[in-house]
Amino acid sequence: MSTPPSTGSLDAIVRDAIAAFAACRDPAALENAKAAWLGKTGALTARLKALGQLPPAERPAAGARINQAKEAIEAALVRRREALAEEKLAGDLAAQALDVSLPGRGQGGGGLHPITRTLERVEGLFRSLGFTVADGPEIEDDFHNFTALNTPENHPARSMQDTFYVDGGLVLRTHTSPIQIRWMEGHPPPIKIIAPGRVYRVDSDATHSPMFHQVEGLWIDEDVSFADLKGVITEFLRRFFERDDVHVRFRPSFFPFVEPGAEIDMAFGEGRWLELAGAGQVHPNVLKAVGIDPQRWQGFAFGMGYDRLAMLRYGVADLRLFFENDLKFLEQFR
Repeated sequence: MSTPPSTGSLDAIVRDAIAAFAACRDPAALENAKAAWLGKTGALTARLKALGQLPPAERPAAGARINQAKEAIEAALVRRREALAEEKLAGDLAAQALDVSLPGRGQGGGGLHPITRTLERVEGLFRSLGFTVADGPEIEDDFHNFTALNTPENHPARSMQDTFYVDGGLVLRTHTSPIQIRWMEGHPPPIKIIAPGRVYRVDSDATHSPMFHQVEGLWIDEDVSFADLKGVITEFLRRFFERDDVHVRFRPSFFPFVEPGAEIDMAFGEGRWLELAGAGQVHPNVLKAVGIDPQRWQGFAFGMGYDRLAMLRYGVADLRLFFENDLKFLEQFR
């Protein structure tokens, strides 16, 4: 039981309050003791109420002394609360037999997204083959996304790419080929670049996404041939998958910005063929559109989705898993 509040001097009230708080063994008893001095009917509250009975000239000094006493009591109350909390923690630790010298359980570290890992690997391998990594805007104008790539307005090939248009005739790029156009506008041949980045098309299923990632390659020089294209693609795939049994085949296909054009398929050993990329010799009209003489310069271009490369490398059957932000899925690739 706490000591009854003193009715003597303010110094006596403070001493009695501090002694009463020190005698409390739990937070509930401490709060009860607090009420005896600082509550509505507490000793200090009574002194404050009595200020009105003093002559006006004496009230300021008396009020200041009461406030000083109140601050001293509140400080003692806070100290005792902290001491009781520390005593409780020490008791809990002792009861649970915890070894507080053991290292803490830190939060798990993060990791790169598998698509980011794949991009870094792709860029590193193409750099080792002599390519420079180029970049460009994701929102493009019609010229760089279509017209300069031999796909003028009303060209039937545009129906192959349903697009997301934004204000002012701009479009979310449907491929990273505009990066190649912008690079050729500002850099004279010879040119040897890859152009990775996000692209957008209206398509969504287990192997397609409205937003996906593509890497395109461009090599322009005086004597770059289809044989060079085959050599670059084959060497890249063997290094990327770290396998020597990667087989590559080219099937004739149409793309407005290359002639001749081909679909590229790959297979592991005797496994089934998988369509991987489109490629071909750069169309003369594309070179003319950026002021390059097609009579002197020639070369190849290719484009592939490195999301699909990630699917193959990590054994993921559904492309959409990469973009659902499921931590249980992503933690596998840390």
